[in-house]
Amino acid sequence: MAVAPRTRWTAGDGVLPALAAAFVALELATVTRYGYFRDELYYLASTRHLDWGYVEHPPLSIAVLAAWTAAFGDSLPALRLLPALAGAALVILTGLLARRLGGGLWAQGMAGLAVLAAPEYLGGNHIYSMNAFDRLLWALAAYLWVGALEGGGVRRWAWLGVVLGLGLLNKLSMLWLGAGLLVGLLAVPQRRRLLTRGPWLAAGVAALLFLPHLLWQVQHGWPVREFVHNATTYKNVAVRPGDFLLQQILFMNPASFPIWLAGLAYCLLTRAGARWRSLAVAYLTALAILLVQGTAKAGYLAPAYPMLLAPGAVALESWLAPRRLRRLRPVLAGAVLALGALLAPFALPLLSPEGLARYGRATGLRLPQQERLDQAELPQHYADMFGWPEMVETVERVYRSLPPREQSRCVVFGQNYGEAGAIDVLGRRRGLPRAVSGHNSYWLWGPGDWTGEVMIVLGSNAEDNGAFFESVEQVATVRCRYCMPYERDLPVFVCRRFRRPVAEAWPRVKMYI
Repeated sequence: MAVAPRTRWTAGDGVLPALAAAFVALELATVTRYGYFRDELYYLASTRHLDWGYVEHPPLSIAVLAAWTAAFGDSLPALRLLPALAGAALVILTGLLARRLGGGLWAQGMAGLAVLAAPEYLGGNHIYSMNAFDRLLWALAAYLWVGALEGGGVRRWAWLGVVLGLGLLNKLSMLWLGAGLLVGLLAVPQRRRLLTRGPWLAAGVAALLFLPHLLWQVQHGWPVREFVHNATTYKNVAVRPGDFLLQQILFMNPASFPIWLAGLAYCLLTRAGARWRSLAVAYLTALAILLVQGTAKAGYLAPAYPMLLAPGAVALESWLAPRRLRRLRPVLAGAVLALGALLAPFALPLLSPEGLARYGRATGLRLPQQERLDQAELPQHYADMFGWPEMVETVERVYRSLPPREQSRCVVFGQNYGEAGAIDVLGRRRGLPRAVSGHNSYWLWGPGDWTGEVMIVLGSNAEDNGAFFESVEQVATVRCRYCMPYERDLPVFVCRRFRRPVAEAWPRVKMYI
């Protein structure tokens, strides 16, 4: 028997704000435990180059970051408050989706708790990136989708189009959701909605919002296509379908597996859940796309899980309603909390680096490798939070040792956007010159007015640098224990007298990956 959707707020609904507050508290309690994440430095540097696109992502998250940092600065607490709030909103929205599907207080709380205790959400929303907004926009689109299918005129469809369009301006993976919802709509009796103007209005609004970035891609020769090809071919680890599914269970919290599996079964196999079958089909469509790709990271599918956690919690609330089964409800909630706590140190920097290493050995837990790089002592997402202050301090000593004339003509070359971003963000506070790089959007931003007289080069080796400069001198080494191996003993060179015109040589350093 179908359960009528609940829309009115009740006093007992304070459980969702409480869970959301717990999410923010966990994030802020660990916000400065380690340092800036590599990508955060790149995104902060990107705010000085506002445009309709970047090599690997659309512009929305950078525009939001530019406005946010203009108001609140770029300290770690200021930077990471936004993704923490997005995670809290995801907790609430997943619970509200469960309520919209007919769930009572337990279903709403269970859906929100599953988000709170998922390592993928705790870790992904610990740093600033478009991923935090991507997950929230997927959930909001699913919520509006359910409302649109229930009826209510074109206004709901128009708002759905706005959310889909903003999602596309944030991350191109929103295309997976759009494709999934279309396939899902074709697979259910509500396909008759396609004969109305609502779905077409939503698609038109989304396309109109996305158009500026699409034109930017055309103007710049579709850099995202080259980036995706290189990342899937050379960077990401190939993952077998079975391993990818096991990673989903691990990253979303193994104890939550029964909840989202119940969501799949409820929507696909039961009469009560048939109205929401398109949510399950949308999830399966995104899953199929990633499995075909073969090198997708486990977190790529994370935005799709609220679409299963909400109906799964609704289904379990009903299935566990009999008195003899009702005792399983607190057992399930306790298991989700317990396993979430066990995995939390791999998502949030709750422990010191030494403590995390001991914890990993004691529990036997180790996160799967997702990129084809030599691994550090810490998981890669933690290793990429170390070494940046030491790098900037070393470059500053080298820069201050140059004659004043050379200082005025010097730039710093980073082998990747993390190194370049560290110079542009942390080094700017110390009066260092700007950074250039061939990595992703740094290559598009170009060498500027650099004349080729002198450059501080991070990384590479004397032979490779000598192919570009007449004089190459290694003057320092950046030491870092916990950073990634390729930056652990990073040589620093002072290079002088570029061998050819800068504009002629710049295409050779391009690296989209």
